[in-house]
Amino acid sequence: MLRRFSPVLAAVLVLVPGLTSPAQATQDSSPPPPSTFTAEPDGDALLAQGQFLQAIQAYSRLPVDADTLNKIGVAWHHLSAVNNAKRNYEEALLLRPEYPEAINNLGSAYFVERNYREALRLYQRAFALDPQSAIIAANLGTAYFAEDKAKAGLEAYRTAWSLDPSVLDFDPTSMIEGATPKRIRARRDYSLAKVFAEQKVDERALDYLRRAMAEGFRDWRRLMRDPAFAQLRETPEFAKFMMGV
Repeated sequence: MLRRFSPVLAAVLVLVPGLTSPAQATQDSSPPPPSTFTAEPDGDALLAQGQFLQAIQAYSRLPVDADTLNKIGVAWHHLSAVNNAKRNYEEALLLRPEYPEAINNLGSAYFVERNYREALRLYQRAFALDPQSAIIAANLGTAYFAEDKAKAGLEAYRTAWSLDPSVLDFDPTSMIEGATPKRIRARRDYSLAKVFAEQKVDERALDYLRRAMAEGFRDWRRLMRDPAFAQLRETPEFAKFMMGV
């Protein structure tokens, strides 16, 4: 699903409760026997496979509830029909006001529209309802950086790592793109490099340093003095990285 989207850090993640993973959807793509066929699993498989219009049609055959409206919103969201997505998220929240997945996804819609302040407010609300969600914590970090609040963004990314380290790989199958200025992306990429360096994941730290450099990072003195990179600076890989700068 969504393999055409690159895992850039200008992206935020959407939440689809109960959705089959893309790998599972590929393995289980054959239709079930007619006696067991229902519209919702079909919609989930279509959504996981990136067939968004077909998923919307399948979900539309179901009785209206908050989960289904949220999934329809996600499908519209990936089609870049952000107004349609927002309407479905908002309708889901009318039925279930304290629904963290829909609140998160509504925040992601505002993020795509570059209304970062509203996106941040919604992510904060969603995380207050679900403080164990690594995805929402990662989105909080992204929104903090978009609002030029680097310290809070770094702490949110650290929280996301503590909840689920894999979330900071920004799986492209669950992301929606939203542009932010290069200056902010450079600061965010540098901060993500710090998170990985602190956890001694050197390859990922160097990857994010390269991304920061591509976005315009040039504060080499800061890099050479930052205690988060103390161990990384002692490695041959870091020396090779600096030789290529």
